Amino acid sequence: MWKGLVEHYRKHLPVNDSTPIISLCEGNTPLIKLNKLPQELGLSIEWYVKYEGLNPTGSFKDRGMTMAITKAKEAGDKIVMCASTGNTSASAAAYAARAGMKCCVVIPEGRIAMGKLSQAMIHGAVVLQIEGNFDNALDIVREITDENQISLVNSLNPYRIEGQKTGAFEIVDDLGAAPDFHFIPVGNAGNITAYWKGYKEYKDKGKITKLPKMMGYQAAGSAPIVLGKPVSNPDTIATAIRIGNPASWKPAEAARDESGGVIDMVTDDEITDAQKLMAAKEGVFCEPASAASIAGVIKYSKKNVFKDGQKVVSILTGHGLKDADRAIEISAEPKSIAGRKKDILKILEQYL
Repeated sequence: MWKGLVEHYRKHLPVNDSTPIISLCEGNTPLIKLNKLPQELGLSIEWYVKYEGLNPTGSFKDRGMTMAITKAKEAGDKIVMCASTGNTSASAAAYAARAGMKCCVVIPEGRIAMGKLSQAMIHGAVVLQIEGNFDNALDIVREITDENQISLVNSLNPYRIEGQKTGAFEIVDDLGAAPDFHFIPVGNAGNITAYWKGYKEYKDKGKITKLPKMMGYQAAGSAPIVLGKPVSNPDTIATAIRIGNPASWKPAEAARDESGGVIDMVTDDEITDAQKLMAAKEGVFCEPASAASIAGVIKYSKKNVFKDGQKVVSILTGHGLKDADRAIEISAEPKSIAGRKKDILKILEQYL
């Protein structure tokens, strides 16, 4: 029986026998091999997606949050706090509730998908909306947690990175080796940092002999690392990566440079096309930000650098139901017809 990633990877994590593990049985998410999409794109690669949307609150944030809340509980803190564009708030609220702690989330007003906001609310978090963007929210949260006995659970918290690195462990455990390329969305940049840390640790322990190229992708309207400077007003439909000044900027660049990878950007149209392709061709429904790692493979493939048989992994960071409104907006509207069998069959004839 799977008991959560902390129990499974305990020897790789900063916990001991007296640490109060706070878990919702996160981790152990599926690595799904894509079949139709590589064929349609004319690619002879082994392409997998790590579907992090099947974590307890529907995103990869649960990997880091189980560790962050566990260590906050161990330290005796009663309140945890985060700034969020959505997924962090949902995860922090759920794990704080599990731990019997209070959670406060600070979000940019009107800039959060309702699916994510609803999660933070139902778990009983104190939800505060501020004027400004995510970066403004994070500045406030950092000041408050620095000055008070309140635990910061954004990715600046090193225990978040410790939990998230286990995603790399799972990929290697499933594949039996590291992939050749690891594609991942980049927002606050903690996740690319964490995966790179995980791969390096597995290599140091002799579990793998090579490391993947880390391929990070930002949204074009929110691409500070690509542009080399903060973006004061980031704008993209991929709300989870709508961040203009990433907290883990330098570690993300280190992951890119040490691995020989890239950090590039994709447009909102490319993200939307990738999201629709994943759902229609492979049956996997991811949120817009996740699709940046699919759009990244499509964009990079045009350089004709992939070799036959190479293993490529794209991280799908969140479930599509996180932003259901966007999915409805980009999909065909339901057809209105008379409720007769022959009318329905007539529509279905084209698929027979």
